[in-house]
Amino acid sequence: MQLKKTYTPRTYDTKRPPEKEMLFGIRAVLEAIEAGKVLDKVLVRRDMTSSIGRELLDKLDGTNTPVQRVPVEKLNQYTDKNHQGVIAFLSPIEFYPLDNLVQGLYDEGKVPLLVMLDGVTDVRNFGAIARTCVCAGVDALVVGTRGSAAINGDAVKASAGALHTLPVCKVENMQNALRYLQQCGLRIVAATEHTDRNYTEVDMTVPTCIVMGSEERGIYEENLKLCTDKVRLPMTGVIESLNVSVAAGVFIYEAIRQRNK
Repeated sequence: MQLKKTYTPRTYDTKRPPEKEMLFGIRAVLEAIEAGKVLDKVLVRRDMTSSIGRELLDKLDGTNTPVQRVPVEKLNQYTDKNHQGVIAFLSPIEFYPLDNLVQGLYDEGKVPLLVMLDGVTDVRNFGAIARTCVCAGVDALVVGTRGSAAINGDAVKASAGALHTLPVCKVENMQNALRYLQQCGLRIVAATEHTDRNYTEVDMTVPTCIVMGSEERGIYEENLKLCTDKVRLPMTGVIESLNVSVAAGVFIYEAIRQRNK
């Protein structure tokens, strides 16, 4: 006897943020955009085709807010309310335009020291790196609008509040951002295992941007090609890599050591 196949809906293991960090419904998100609220990302029902839904998508096209098309089951994991196929996540911080920030640093007579995160998605690592940046006096943190950790209450908590004082720049295209930083005279130092050069051998007393990749795949290849210097941390133990927040701390404080010297 042939058994009839049954359909089992896909389940999503989703951690619910506090409701104060989310907006539900198309009109609520439209009003937030009009009011100038900073959104970390927006989830939109995959099959949404209404005219007001298209109006929302057109509004979002004019911002740097990432938009993800998802099944309704994923939206339902975040809330039991009538979300109308749209959930937006509020950002607890403001973001800085990269070009304005870099120019402002030069105008102040500073030697810029930036940290760029390429694909670091763990909120705790992100927060820990932000905390180190503030402690060490890093001028800004640069992240992509996509493929980066959510900048939410958990990230702020992991940073011990550092994200409220550290300028963060969100960029739509990492490669364009790297090219721009080079044009502004910054040395782009990539932390990568694909080199034999030691991290102490590069001069970071000049304007510098340190690029850290994810623990899984490192720096994206196309971004790595645009880095002016590729260096690594020496590894002599049986484990061949450090946690990315620890590695970032080593690179940041090497830059500070050189500058203080």
